[in-house]
Amino acid sequence: MMQKVLVTGANGQLAQELVAHAPECELLALDRKALDISDAAALAEQLDASAPDVIINAAAYTAVDRAESEPELAQQVNAEGAGNLARACASRGLALLHVSTDFVFDGRASKPYLPSAPTAPLGAYGASKLAGEKAVLEALPSAFILRTGWVYSRFGGNFVKTMLRLMTERDELSVVADQVGTPTWAAGLAQALWAAAARPQLQGIYHWSDAGVCSWYDFAVAIHEEGLACGLLQEPVRIYPIPASDYPTPAERPAYSVLDKTDTWLALDLPGEHWRVQLRHMLKQLKEQNID
Repeated sequence: MMQKVLVTGANGQLAQELVAHAPECELLALDRKALDISDAAALAEQLDASAPDVIINAAAYTAVDRAESEPELAQQVNAEGAGNLARACASRGLALLHVSTDFVFDGRASKPYLPSAPTAPLGAYGASKLAGEKAVLEALPSAFILRTGWVYSRFGGNFVKTMLRLMTERDELSVVADQVGTPTWAAGLAQALWAAAARPQLQGIYHWSDAGVCSWYDFAVAIHEEGLACGLLQEPVRIYPIPASDYPTPAERPAYSVLDKTDTWLALDLPGEHWRVQLRHMLKQLKEQNID
């Protein structure tokens, strides 16, 4: 019998890539209007009606800065909603794959974070996602949790598409150079989740992003160079590195959020592609498909 998979957060960039890269299965992708995971009763009703075998939770409150003024809403979706899903899966014998974030760390490390590294979120968003991880594992110890960061895609709004837009509108840009991490192409993240779904023996916390390390400034420079090379950009733009202190935001960002993916790459039998190679793939798709 073909496996039935339910993907939450269907309007998000990750969920859209999950749909685009789905293996042979019976797939149901639901947005928040169709399935609000923070509503336990509605969730139970939907799961009983659709009867999935596996749930991939790509639903999340991801407005990092707005979470500082809306911490209750972030908790409602990222913590309570995740817990609702885990409890519902536990009572029905369903597998759950849950997506988390590098924002559970404070960014004070000097080497890539292992999944077992101590957590210390800096703001409301990271705190809500960490609470979600704990709620999931408490209710369903067999759940698979995949932390990631700096996610972008041809779908939705993200850093890459914002930079491309600004580079067509301006002659120069200033980009933060003292926050370091690793970009993650959502298509690669989706493939990792599908690989995990095919390995039900995997449980606990894992990390995923592309290979390599860069600052936001380095990332912007690469977007500029690759955008010019593939024809998405027509004119060069000056890009200046600035410290994060020159670009204050409501939420403090980790200065260092590189994740150690070594065990994940081995467990999923997926090689880590360098972030610049993945960026090139995404820009090629963006040009060919002209997706907004």
